[in-house]
Amino acid sequence: MNFPSIIQTQVLIIGGGVTGTALARDLALRGVDCILVEKDDINAGASGRNHGLLHSGARYAAGDRAAAMECRAEGAILKRMAAQTIQDTGGYFVAVQGDDERYIADFSSHCERSGISTRAVEVAAARALEPALSERAIAVFEVPDASIDPFRLSLENMAHARSLGARLMRRSRVVGFAREGRQIRAVRVRSGAEEVRIEAAQVVNAAGAWAREVALLAGAPFGMTYSKGTLLVTHTRLARRVVNRLRPPSNADIMMPGGTVSIVGTTSTRVDALDDMHPTAAEVDLIVEEAARMLPALATMRFIRAYAGVRPLVAAPGVADGRTVSRGYALFDHEDHGLDNFATITGGKLTTCRLMAERAADLVCRRLGVTRPCLTATMPLPVAAECEWTEPGRSPRMWMRSHGLEDTLLCECEMVSGSAVDAIYDALRSAGDTPTLTDIGLRSRVGKGACQGAFCAVRTVAHLYQRGDFQARRGIDEILDFFGERWRGQRAVLWGEQLAQAELMEALHCGVFGEELRGEESRAAPDADPAGEVSP
Repeated sequence: MNFPSIIQTQVLIIGGGVTGTALARDLALRGVDCILVEKDDINAGASGRNHGLLHSGARYAAGDRAAAMECRAEGAILKRMAAQTIQDTGGYFVAVQGDDERYIADFSSHCERSGISTRAVEVAAARALEPALSERAIAVFEVPDASIDPFRLSLENMAHARSLGARLMRRSRVVGFAREGRQIRAVRVRSGAEEVRIEAAQVVNAAGAWAREVALLAGAPFGMTYSKGTLLVTHTRLARRVVNRLRPPSNADIMMPGGTVSIVGTTSTRVDALDDMHPTAAEVDLIVEEAARMLPALATMRFIRAYAGVRPLVAAPGVADGRTVSRGYALFDHEDHGLDNFATITGGKLTTCRLMAERAADLVCRRLGVTRPCLTATMPLPVAAECEWTEPGRSPRMWMRSHGLEDTLLCECEMVSGSAVDAIYDALRSAGDTPTLTDIGLRSRVGKGACQGAFCAVRTVAHLYQRGDFQARRGIDEILDFFGERWRGQRAVLWGEQLAQAELMEALHCGVFGEELRGEESRAAPDADPAGEVSP
């Protein structure tokens, strides 16, 4: 996309995660002109690398009451205002033999003080409803947890904002600020080979884990702790509900339902850099070992992928354990840094993104003299047709209802049809973008099934060649980029039959395309036999 060399707006938002996109919608509803710039794509950071858990707040009730109450209130709002992005599954907190009995006994009272409803469930009754629960379970409590699709939430927030006049600049990185006295006069943004100067009355830094780097460019430093979390995706879904370990927050104590799969994790590892963040075999082993205490089937379950993200936690440098840092958000007005038109919103949770956006928008609007109130707590998020394809099961329903013989299935694992790819591609094109295979994968289920794109990536690219959208070598390059990213998530979970399947995929693609996928050595247990089978 080509941009003018100078662009003017009332508010520039930096960062296209759940908070940045929610802020764009909030401001647009108040009649404020805004531009959102994102160095990669929507939800490229932690917003796209989490459990997808809409917290009831129960997880934080014992140790962080303020965060627990925020999650409870905001979860209820999102269930009403963004229902199409949520599966109201409910959740269990499960204790097993050896867990802290005092923590178990106090759990309900901690939740009650935060206004979170709980109900004790007989272990036998819970196991009848969720057979994957361990026979060693000793206590179960039901809580109002839910599953939320962060991609659809962000995409629909941005779609609504754009329908109201907001602008989005993807793959546009902030490289500098022009500062004059207490004002930022312009922000320099590099988009491909172009550099654009954006002049804004107010600038909001919503860059997530990269918020500190952006603030440093503006001369407004603050302390932040980076906590890496790794999660695993199972081949099949193990439970209908969210399942939490009933203990103080620790490693591998949540399993989320995610369509036809489950998502298991997470870890919390202090990191000092944001580059090359990928899951490791050691982290996978830790998650499997810990989570299997609550859900024994995980010990032998096939995992199709792992992924890792970085939590931006606001704290002084030197904090050893990210779990001790509050999950509350932080809003900096940066006036003590000599700036009157720059703010940072960071920290928080996926569940509290709407509230974080509201607080940031309130600050910006006070500075601009805008008196219109926030509407996001009372106005439902409109359904955007081009954003519906992230939902597991959406494609097969649509295909079975309306497909013709010419509407080919491109992804058999997730039943993504050619018409779904067409809808996504055409929506991006109409917005002035040049869509990539990765863009399509983010906005659909392409590459998210058991084969992890082994077949559907090639079919999707062939389909786009047939449409005339791809020419020359472009499709080959797109496939290699796509496989490279998927391989980052597969290599740490490969063993047994899956390792043999991955070797088949590698042989097919290296043979067809004459290229190699580069990465760490595949995961193999020390006691694996030559065929890749793990001994009991």
